Formats: sequence, structure tokens, C-alpha cells
Amino acid sequence: MSKTNDKDGPKAVPPLSCYIRTLNEERNIEAVVRAARRVAAEVVVVDSGSTDRTAALAEAAGARVVVNPWPGNGFQKQFGEAACSHDWVLDLDADEVVTPELAAEIAALFATGEPPLGVYEIDLTCVPPVGEPWYDFDHAFRRKLYDRRRFSMPGHKVWDQLELPAGTRVGRLRATLMHYAFRDIAHVVAKLNGYSTMGARDGKRKTKGKLLFRIWCALPFYFFKHYILRGLCRAGTYGLIIAASAAYGRWLRDAKMYEAIRIEERRAREAGR
Repeated sequence: MSKTNDKDGPKAVPPLSCYIRTLNEERNIEAVVRAARRVAAEVVVVDSGSTDRTAALAEAAGARVVVNPWPGNGFQKQFGEAACSHDWVLDLDADEVVTPELAAEIAALFATGEPPLGVYEIDLTCVPPVGEPWYDFDHAFRRKLYDRRRFSMPGHKVWDQLELPAGTRVGRLRATLMHYAFRDIAHVVAKLNGYSTMGARDGKRKTKGKLLFRIWCALPFYFFKHYILRGLCRAGTYGLIIAASAAYGRWLRDAKMYEAIRIEERRAREAGR
């Protein structure tokens, strides 16, 4: 194991690289990089053209910054994989903070060599701006720790999660990542608007009939999924607000995709005149 330094002095860390995608993330990047260095021998920040202090703050916190114009979600993660020096990699977003407990658990996997499995999933604990972290509900397990020699992120503009062959054994870590997903409701709405536009433009195209059904009928189900199934009903009024916003964002993707199809149909008719 190599050495890293933090306020408690030098500590051994596994032969692990962490890559982080960024665009104007000066709010969180220092904390994210410093926390990642608890467990990663190398932290690589893949920046897609920040105009704020993201790059400078990341370098000051101990990261190596590489710039790559945004090619899409999965493609940028592939670039991050390739930029890493070690074959074992940890995929982080710029709002995800490694806890001391998670760092210790990952380090334990490498204590006697390489981990026994090729991929591990980690639970993201949402930290809302109001109230306590959502430890006991709204679980989101993501395949974050993996051997890039065996697995790779998909080359896709929208989808950016590991797709594994059938029968692949996936480990699950007990400790969690702290996920500072949004600053306030305005930030939630802005992110959902961006995600829905990207999903409608670059995601798998649905038929017009299926989209019509979803537009007319699916909104209550989307809300039920977030509020009941994901447990946001346990977060009080703020949980209701976030569940309603998330449901609307999912519905908005259907609406935007339907609109795009209708516009394409009109242009085709006009071109044929």
C-alpha cells in the first residue's frame, strides 16, 4: 500500500484510483477530493470545462486534474477509467463524500491483496439541506468500486452505470457514501429539467403510443414509487416535496420525448410537400 496524508498524519491506502467528473463544482470538490484520498492512492478529476475554481481547488486538495470536453455520461466515465493509474477504480460524482467508515471497509478489502470479487456496490445516503441524512430509506445502491480490467462503463451519452454479464457476483459494502445531491428546491428543479432534456434527446426512444399512455397515466405511479416505495414518506413535508419533484422530472422526460417526436413528424410532413 502507498501513503497519503491527512490531518491525522500519514496512512496507508490501497492501490486504488478514484475518478470524479466535474463541471463547476467548486462548492463541494475540496471535501470530495480530501475524503477520497482517505482510501485512494490517486484521485483523478475529469473536468469538462469548468469556469469557476473547480480545477484549482481540486489540485490544491491533492487531485490530478485532466480536461475533457463533455462527450456524455458514460463516455466521460470511460475517459476517467483510462486516465487512472491503477486497475482498481472508485467511481465518484462531485457531490459524493467517502466516509471514514467506508474508507476503512475498502482498505480492509485490499489488506491481503486484491479484493475477492471484481465489483462492489455502495449505498448512497442522501444528505438533504433540511433535516437529517436519509440513512434508513431512499437507498440507492451503485456499482462504484470495480476492476477496470474486467468491467467498464458503457459508451453511452445518458447511461453511466456498470452493466454486468449475467451471473456476475457483486459484493455489497456496509458503509455508505454521503450524497449531497441538491442545495435547495431550485437546484432540484434545475437538475431534473436538465436530466429530462438529456434523457428525451439521447435516451432510448419510446413509441408515441407508449409515451401517450405514460403522459396521461404514469404520473401517480412515479410519485408512488418515490414517496412510498423509496420511503420519502418518512422524511415529512420535505420528503413530499422531493418525491413530487422527482415524479414530475420523470414525467417531464416522457413529455419532452413525445414533443420531439411530434416536431419531427411535422418537419417530415413539411419537407414532403
